[in-house]
Amino acid sequence: MKADVAVVGAGALGLSTALHCGLLGRSVVVLDRRSPGSQASGRAAGLFKSVQGDEARTFLARRSIHLARTFADWAGVPLDVASSGSLLVARSAGHKKLLAAELAQSRRWGVHLAAISPAEAGQRTGGYCVPAGDEDVVWCPEDVYLEEPGALIDAYLAAARRAGVQVLADEPVTAVTTSAGAVTGLRTATRDIETGVVVDAAGAWVRQVGELAGAWVAAAPVRHQLLVTEPLPEVPPAAPISRILDSAVYLRPARGGLMLGGFEAAPLALDPRAQPPEFDTDDVPLDRGVLDAMAAAVAGLVPAARAVAAGQAVAEHRGGLFTMSPDGRFLAGPVPEVPGLWVASGCNGSGFSSSPAIGEALAAWITGGRPAVDLSSLSPGRFGSLAAGVLAAPALDDRVLVERGRWQYSHYYDPLTP
Repeated sequence: MKADVAVVGAGALGLSTALHCGLLGRSVVVLDRRSPGSQASGRAAGLFKSVQGDEARTFLARRSIHLARTFADWAGVPLDVASSGSLLVARSAGHKKLLAAELAQSRRWGVHLAAISPAEAGQRTGGYCVPAGDEDVVWCPEDVYLEEPGALIDAYLAAARRAGVQVLADEPVTAVTTSAGAVTGLRTATRDIETGVVVDAAGAWVRQVGELAGAWVAAAPVRHQLLVTEPLPEVPPAAPISRILDSAVYLRPARGGLMLGGFEAAPLALDPRAQPPEFDTDDVPLDRGVLDAMAAAVAGLVPAARAVAAGQAVAEHRGGLFTMSPDGRFLAGPVPEVPGLWVASGCNGSGFSSSPAIGEALAAWITGGRPAVDLSSLSPGRFGSLAAGVLAAPALDDRVLVERGRWQYSHYYDPLTP
């Protein structure tokens, strides 16, 4: 088989990159060791957040929201998007200061935001959020969500196939072939694929695929969990997303009830390289107690969370693995030491929601065009000092990656913390 571009990983980032390359006229094949969207992407919360930590990521987030809203126009496939807006809520003095800083910088970058009163926040949620009155709240009207994350995967797949992209499920890559250090193709158990471009979008397996090409990818997989309650009449279906910064918890309407997820302070890091070959995201151990504690932390603000905190009312508990980078930013772009190898990973909790714009920008770059935003700050090669052996041994590299990745995860809602 021959292809202009081969993408490893049929999650949101991989499928988006493949789709955009296909729309630009390239022949594309996507390979996945399991079925499309079966790993982290199919377990996502489906939230799109316009407020980000720097200008480049803010552009990508807002562009992704636009592309999700207009999916049928440019991709030719419908996608139902809930245009709910969101609330950022700060209760502690430190998080109020953080929220004010994020409000100011995001406005400079063009995001439409408004500081609102706690009473207005309660009204906007239809009463499922009951502020005490001393909170600081920012209204983010651009934010959206997808009711089910699988809808985006299905839309990507349908649009990609319309664009001529081939998707090969249950076909793990066993080798990345090179000549004079440059990519020449891929190998699986059943076929060889000749290509000059390989995009490593393998999610929690991104390091393994990189290693097949002789590349070191700075990503640490960390567990993330969320739950969906049974139907709750006190949660209006059209209510906005709520993000409670000091508790690192997010909530939104889901299936007639409430979705609750968050970022634990001591997250579980889990590297598939240390697991049996058949390891799957279904094998990631979940801990309901973590979510019960998060629900208890926000129950005074969101009374519907009390049932969750008491261990009741939960219809689904799911989790997956985020790929965390040492500085909390994506790994997106070419790998300097291996010409032809590209990375789309290091999602840091935003891979699903930033996938439309990341895929668009990477496809433009791969096909010789100019991305609409400078991606140099996301270069996979920016951690070269770790890869070049400044640290004493590879085991220390892994330890540093995990420590920094866990820190970035636990500070998802307060990234300005020194």
